[in-house]
Amino acid sequence: MTKILLAINAGSSSIKFQAFAASGDSLQRRVSGLLEGIGSQPRLLVKDGVGATLRNDNLSHTAAPSVEAGEAIVGDWLQSEEAAGLIGGPISAIGHRVVHGGADFSNAVQIDNAVLARITALTHLAPLHQPKNLAPILAWRQRRPDLPQIACFDTAFHRGHSEVAERFAIPEALYQEGVRRYGFHGISYEYIAEKLNELAPTIAKGRVIVAHLGNGCSLCAMKDGRSIDSTMGFTALDGIPMGTRPGAIDPGVVLYLMREKGMDAAAIEKFLYHQCGLKGLSGISNDVRVLEASADPQARLALDHFVYRIAKEIGALAAVLGGLDALVFTAGIGENGADLRARIVAASSWLGLTLDPAANAARQTDLSAAKTGPRALMVPTDEEWMIARHTRRLLGL
Repeated sequence: MTKILLAINAGSSSIKFQAFAASGDSLQRRVSGLLEGIGSQPRLLVKDGVGATLRNDNLSHTAAPSVEAGEAIVGDWLQSEEAAGLIGGPISAIGHRVVHGGADFSNAVQIDNAVLARITALTHLAPLHQPKNLAPILAWRQRRPDLPQIACFDTAFHRGHSEVAERFAIPEALYQEGVRRYGFHGISYEYIAEKLNELAPTIAKGRVIVAHLGNGCSLCAMKDGRSIDSTMGFTALDGIPMGTRPGAIDPGVVLYLMREKGMDAAAIEKFLYHQCGLKGLSGISNDVRVLEASADPQARLALDHFVYRIAKEIGALAAVLGGLDALVFTAGIGENGADLRARIVAASSWLGLTLDPAANAARQTDLSAAKTGPRALMVPTDEEWMIARHTRRLLGL
């Protein structure tokens, strides 16, 4: 019997969702959707299983002032007659992306009251994301308390890191409290690891760095499809610069903000999560497309800094892996930013990476100019598919 699985990926300013029909060994996409621009100019985009656009609605700027309000819009549509006709049956289970699983969760789990309490208790480790992930979980518990819900954690894929990679150089007591390097974007990296095994099994078994570049950005070093290290650490602030987050920063800067600027923890948190990164450095926008179109020198500086820091971390992860067999680009910027891909590959050419401009412009899978040596690849991610797969496996559907 066909089961309908719903995957929900709630971010800081968007909600992505997909419905899949689980039949036999396959997951067939029935509908996909995105509510973006939450808090500014919301837009609801819905496509059918083959990618044809069904809805592309610009909503009132007051329609979705928060993720909670946006979730209500998505939830109402998913329960509409239009959605029911597209999905082709009642929803059997829902899988959710949850950014932080802490030290507790190394696999996807079914959500009950105890699990929900533990996820909620981790909010202080991901204050920008965890409340947004919780919003649809709580809403669907009210709508359909009988419906099984599964939490899939962005940290889970990285839980096999060595202790050397996982530790900070701080006292043992803090490590035992859970202050350690977790890594994020794990659902995306897990999908890329599986997809690489289909596309290029020899490369998948080798030394691979995946660049997940979106509004949130990180790099992951993989060997034989397993995460060895990641640029993100205790929180999603670490690593390379992002849309509004600075990436790795000298802790002394935080002390400076406290002493010289009189900022408390809440003000510093808001500053680091919302006012830094490409937005802070450019003073213009966190959107790469806006910065690339701008003639402002600060926009160019922000992009130059972005490329520099990514190339620097690629070098560090290549050292961890003992070499490099492939660099894989994924996520919004990684999949669509041809110019930035070219600049990052050029900055990393000392590792043997090359780029074919025509293949890069055409968004082909293999972007490499040379036929031998390390490969530059572009592989679109699909976190919702991975969430649906975990949901199906856990519930035995």
